[in-house]
Amino acid sequence: MNRVELRTLIREIPDFPKPGIVFKDITPLLLEPAALDRAIAELAAFARPLRADLVVAAEARGFILGAALARELGAGFVPARKPGRLPSETVSVEYILEYGIDALEVHADALSEGTRVLVHDDLLATGGTARGICDLVTGLGAEIAGCAFLIELSFLGGRKRLEPYPVHAVLEYAS
Repeated sequence: MNRVELRTLIREIPDFPKPGIVFKDITPLLLEPAALDRAIAELAAFARPLRADLVVAAEARGFILGAALARELGAGFVPARKPGRLPSETVSVEYILEYGIDALEVHADALSEGTRVLVHDDLLATGGTARGICDLVTGLGAEIAGCAFLIELSFLGGRKRLEPYPVHAVLEYAS
């Protein structure tokens, strides 16, 4: 399965979650074992040389490929969850989305000084979520090895917000 075939499995939902947003639905891709395997393999090919100790992925869709990617890399997995959903002491960050403000938390003891982290989410749009996670990770003393996404909406400039970190997306939408 190549990238063109992967792209055909991304369903576009207009005006979701708000008018003017075209939501990229990855569930058709997840239904196809070969597509799921290819997506994880491509993310891992980028990430493997970065030698990440942990993958930190954003709730909720980031968890799907993030945990599989961590397994493929032989790395641990840290869920970055919505506030109030983690049972132990947490550290949080607020960030700006293309359609509002949100927040994520990780367990305070999940990251330590010098740990190399790959940040993952299913989609890179304006970069708010990923930048927030990067700030959270570095605030706890860990290092960003890179950022990996299934989809990048390059016309929204999110990659720029993630400088100077290496960024990779399997699929790019230029408009």
